[in-house]
Amino acid sequence: MEERLSKGPSSLRQGSLKSSLSGRSTPKGSPTYRRLNSSRTPRREARSGAVGTQWFRSNRVVYWLLLITLWAYLGFYVQSRWAHGHKKEEFLGFNGDPRDKLVDAEQNTRRDLLTDDSLVAVNNITNKTQVHVDRKIDVILAKKGNVFTSRKKRSKRRRRNLPKVHGKLKAKTNTENGDAEGQELEILQKNSTFGLLVGPFGSLEDRVLEWSPEKRSGTCDRKGDFARLVWSRRLVLVFHELSMTGAPISMMELATELLSCGATVSAVVLSKKGGLMSELARRRIKVIEDRADLSFKTAMKADLVIAGSAVCASWIDQYIAHFPAGGSQIAWWIMENRREYFDRSKLVLHRVKMLIFLSELQSKQWLTWCQEENIKLRSQPALVPLAVNDELAFVAGFPCSLNTHSASSVKMLEKRQLLRDAARKEMGLTDNDMLVISLSSINAGKGQLFLLESADLAINEDPLQTGSKVKKSLDIQQDHSSLSAKHHLRGLHQRSRNLDVSSTNLRLFTSVNTTNAVSINGTRRRKMYDSKGAQGQALKILIGSVGSKSNKIPYVKEILSFLSQHAKLSESVLWTPATTRVASLYSAADVYVMNSQGLGETFGRVTVEAMAFGLPVLGTDGGGTKEIIEHNVTGLLHPMGHPGTRVLAENIRFLLKNPNARKQMGMEGRKMVERKYLKRHMYKRFVEVLTKCMRSK
Repeated sequence: MEERLSKGPSSLRQGSLKSSLSGRSTPKGSPTYRRLNSSRTPRREARSGAVGTQWFRSNRVVYWLLLITLWAYLGFYVQSRWAHGHKKEEFLGFNGDPRDKLVDAEQNTRRDLLTDDSLVAVNNITNKTQVHVDRKIDVILAKKGNVFTSRKKRSKRRRRNLPKVHGKLKAKTNTENGDAEGQELEILQKNSTFGLLVGPFGSLEDRVLEWSPEKRSGTCDRKGDFARLVWSRRLVLVFHELSMTGAPISMMELATELLSCGATVSAVVLSKKGGLMSELARRRIKVIEDRADLSFKTAMKADLVIAGSAVCASWIDQYIAHFPAGGSQIAWWIMENRREYFDRSKLVLHRVKMLIFLSELQSKQWLTWCQEENIKLRSQPALVPLAVNDELAFVAGFPCSLNTHSASSVKMLEKRQLLRDAARKEMGLTDNDMLVISLSSINAGKGQLFLLESADLAINEDPLQTGSKVKKSLDIQQDHSSLSAKHHLRGLHQRSRNLDVSSTNLRLFTSVNTTNAVSINGTRRRKMYDSKGAQGQALKILIGSVGSKSNKIPYVKEILSFLSQHAKLSESVLWTPATTRVASLYSAADVYVMNSQGLGETFGRVTVEAMAFGLPVLGTDGGGTKEIIEHNVTGLLHPMGHPGTRVLAENIRFLLKNPNARKQMGMEGRKMVERKYLKRHMYKRFVEVLTKCMRSK
């Protein structure tokens, strides 16, 4: 009876629940009724879950793909933390004592990155016996890194106040560095005998040519092998300094070309000496601020590292010490040709992938030094001569990537003549003036003082009155004066078929040089006339680059002292500031002089630039200049040092009296540039270097 009573309520509850769920309120045909009253629904849900699990188990490929993806992500994460983290010991959980010692050693070796000029400046500052004026100049020329290199010489008492003293010295150095840029100009302005300072002519070029480098949209030949090779590649270019000289400018133009062809370029600057930083920013070349750790990490990820000077040896040494396999991705473009640079770099020459030289003579010289030191290079050096960039080729009238319908090569030749007239007008030159220019940093290695001595001899029609040294050598050279004139004409006569020189002009040249020979022998003096019958032209000398960071102030003072003793010569000397806008200077000039001393110029890109503008080049008989200039065809060669001053004077006088000879040599020079020294020739050789050195994709 109790069991029935106990079952009764439960059955009643079940019946009431069922009646409430299956009553008249829910139609039998509705989906809700079928879902609630169907006994197969739980089976379907269970079956669907089982089917999903069974499908996942049967497709194990998806499972392994997920594991591989997670593993790859974890690997990239660890690698990223290892490459970019500053505390690798803490990340891996190891003790950091040995690593800390290594970091301290690396920090101690960073001082090698400072240039020798700055070290010399520090020594000059600490030298107590130096004259006050010279000490002031050396302080001004000192760089920011000098404070760092002289820390060891401070006493313990001064080290306690290091942050405060360091801040004062740094501020003082920054102020004096700003004054250093105008120091040379100030010297010239205070000296009344230096002549006239002209230029720069950037605004004049923009106005006359109706074009400026800022309007350039790119110079890359997208269909060329160079563009296909560097597209989407990462490269690091190492600058030793930023002066407006050959090596930094060449590296800057290489970086510009790489960017134009779609590469990613980062620049490492070892010394910010010079004025190219603003130009790098204008060309959107990324400069890495840190010369050590950050530059090393950037180089590790690059496809190729190109170092642009032998001075980069210290950075290369530290980079290989930081990353031993890094030498296999370095192409070292060496642009110097003196033994001191070889001695600086000989310890790492065999550790880089490839050496690149500018000329055959430079390559042979360095290989000879390597044999003397028993240095075995990893590969045969490459030869990549410099070339005329597209901006100058465009103004000079060569077909290039910058030409448009409104700025064809023919029209640019017409505009170049207008630029010549405008620039010469601003310089105060007349049509009868022959302008001889020499554009380089002002130091003894470039031979500006020898050039002025030769110009003084050329201005004085009788060399017998120029000094005792010339008198001693004149007795030996008298008998060869007429032969020298005939030697000039013989070279011109051999090229007369290609140059269409008439026999009347050659006869006229012969008569002129015969008159010159009579004048040298001192029998009688005659007025000189050119081929057009006009009176001989006046000589003007233009020297650059005033204000360059590579100039040597004592040498500039020596030049000014020489000019103060030769008043007639000082009236014929012009000066121009350091600038990258040199098209107007080449256009205004009539003759270019490359007077490098020592072993001669390594290559001399200004030589081929002058030839591109149709200028005959008077160069020293050595180095890369000898390879470029074809004597008596594209220019005239002379010996180095004091023995070469008189020969250079004779060459200047010969071109001064023979305008047609200048024109003929200039035409031959343009032909040589078109055959060998345009941009396409340079990058064709670079393709071979990149193919051998660059990492494969």
